[in-house]
Amino acid sequence: MSSSNQSMGFEPWLKENQTIRYAAAFITLLIMCIGIVGNSLTILVILKSPRIRNVASAFIISLGAADLLFCIAVLPFNASRFLNINWVQYPILCSMVPFFQYGNIGISLLFITMITINRYIMIVHSSLYSIVYRPIWITSMIILCIIISFGMLVPTLLGKWGKFENDPKLGSCSIISDESGRSSKFALFITGFIIPCIVIVCCYTSIFWVVRKSEQRMRRHQLSTQSDPTVTNMQSIKRKLSEWRITKMVLAIFLSFVLCYLPITITKTSDPDVQYPALLLIAYIMVYASACVNPIIYVIMNKQYRKAFESVLSVGCCEKATKRVPVLRSISKRLQPHGKNQEDRGFGTTVSHVSSIALESLDYNNRISSIA
Repeated sequence: MSSSNQSMGFEPWLKENQTIRYAAAFITLLIMCIGIVGNSLTILVILKSPRIRNVASAFIISLGAADLLFCIAVLPFNASRFLNINWVQYPILCSMVPFFQYGNIGISLLFITMITINRYIMIVHSSLYSIVYRPIWITSMIILCIIISFGMLVPTLLGKWGKFENDPKLGSCSIISDESGRSSKFALFITGFIIPCIVIVCCYTSIFWVVRKSEQRMRRHQLSTQSDPTVTNMQSIKRKLSEWRITKMVLAIFLSFVLCYLPITITKTSDPDVQYPALLLIAYIMVYASACVNPIIYVIMNKQYRKAFESVLSVGCCEKATKRVPVLRSISKRLQPHGKNQEDRGFGTTVSHVSSIALESLDYNNRISSIA
């Protein structure tokens, strides 16, 4: 990459590299489709599967809804930007698109923080769990996260603390300084990123310590000959180790979030004049990918979620198969013998018998799937 290309800015660089533009648009649209399907399916699976419904799943549904909003309200405009469709000239779009984008970043990390705190109380302070996590408090936590994330952006939306406008260096709408030179970017970065990250790291440090001590006690128990006096304690330890499996999944979600947003933070801080537009493009794609990665983590890392996904999908397939049963029956009736030839009638009877066996097997499988 030549020095002239490095200093031309992001938007001119995109216009000059048509193949890269189209590739970026395709990847953005692909991420959007995966995110819409994955997050919608996650919400549906949790709502339809009582086995995985718990306090943490309420925040996971909220996180999925936030990512779904990002896919619907933000990614189409970012893809159109790569396709050279100019929407930044419309003031309403230029305000609302970054409003949802920045709000989604904050709300996603706050929901991850809430899930982490939930895991922390469950493992470290289990006696307080039933007191803290009542329906009214869970609802209040979710509403509070939404108010904090989007409420801090309202002054910027009104032009009182920075403003949403087109940034010529980036070629898109973002938060820029207002007439008084003020901007909310730094405050949003501290309250919406740094503080939640510190809380999450502190919670996981305590969780690691408690889980390690529980594992050590479990090993000592296995080596000792005493069993009856420590049954209750061992059950508590096993419960903590079981909860640790879900906690590891939440940790993976947090690490993936940091991995997706760290490049854009480093790039915009170290390269404010966009001398390396290719790195900025990669950082943007990483941010977009954050909206579709969580459902993949659920399926890979948690066996219960994986079974729930398989169950919902298999039920949908079985419903389609059930709709085909009348068609198969009509086909089998047409195969009934009408001729006078005894050999033909025998052949027809055999085909009809085989068809009826297949139909009975299909109905039986459908009943088994519905029970499962």
